[in-house]
Amino acid sequence: MSHQRKALGRGLGTLLPSRQAPPAPATDASPASTPAPDLLPGESIQHIPLNRLDRNPYQTRSVSFGGLDDLGASIQAVGLLQPIVVRPVAGGRYQVIAGERRWEAVRQLRHRSIAAIVRPVSNEQAMEMTIVENLQRLELTCMEQARSYERLAREFALTQEQMAERTGKPRASVANFLRLLTLPASVQAMLDRGQLSFGHAKAVMALDSPADIENLAQHIATRSLSVRQTEKAVANLVHPRERAEKIRIVDPNVREAEHQLQRALGVRVTITGRNRKGKILIEYSSLEDFDRILAVMRTEARRTGN
Repeated sequence: MSHQRKALGRGLGTLLPSRQAPPAPATDASPASTPAPDLLPGESIQHIPLNRLDRNPYQTRSVSFGGLDDLGASIQAVGLLQPIVVRPVAGGRYQVIAGERRWEAVRQLRHRSIAAIVRPVSNEQAMEMTIVENLQRLELTCMEQARSYERLAREFALTQEQMAERTGKPRASVANFLRLLTLPASVQAMLDRGQLSFGHAKAVMALDSPADIENLAQHIATRSLSVRQTEKAVANLVHPRERAEKIRIVDPNVREAEHQLQRALGVRVTITGRNRKGKILIEYSSLEDFDRILAVMRTEARRTGN
């Protein structure tokens, strides 16, 4: 007896019509066999020889094959728990739509074939499915996500609302990722390299000047600023503090004393005081200045007998 398939929810399920699970076939599958999935009309599950599989030409992300030892050990122990998805192409070959890491793990185990759902889809459908699947992954960089959304919009004329529905993301999140593409190329490269985070990027996008954005991005990377520190820096650039010019009022006698000390020492001297108390600030710009000032003061002290 057939039963309604559990809903996929938002994501790849939105690209496909609802399915009815086929009757469970009577098989002698071993414990290490791949469980039979629910299939759409026209689909089938087959064991495809590995030498008849080709990589996905629509893949835009860098597929990482790190950590395949654990995946291979799992497949060796309990079998392939989820078949890959392929589509038939000319010459009796197949292109992998989803599951490149599983395919690579099986290849490393030197198996001859792999369980695959054969899904007859067009080039456009295969491209859209690949992009949507990528956007549901956690390891994509924020720029990879931004370029994937842009490609969905460009290739399929999807609105932000439609992209949000297909990927299960909030529409505001889609909009924020697309805004990353307006950043200067050098800043986008820093995001790709992981020198800046998505939070940093959102903060600097409040600036209008590309030069300000690039300068602040470099400052963030070299100083390892947090997102909160970045937001504060942006606020200071957007709303610079009004700095009231301080007018220093100096008694003529104090001013004359400053001039005399400056002529004697050859450096800037500032005298401040109030209520018969104060301080004399002597500024020097090198160790030579420092040594010379000390020598003048010692000479004067010996001359006056102090």
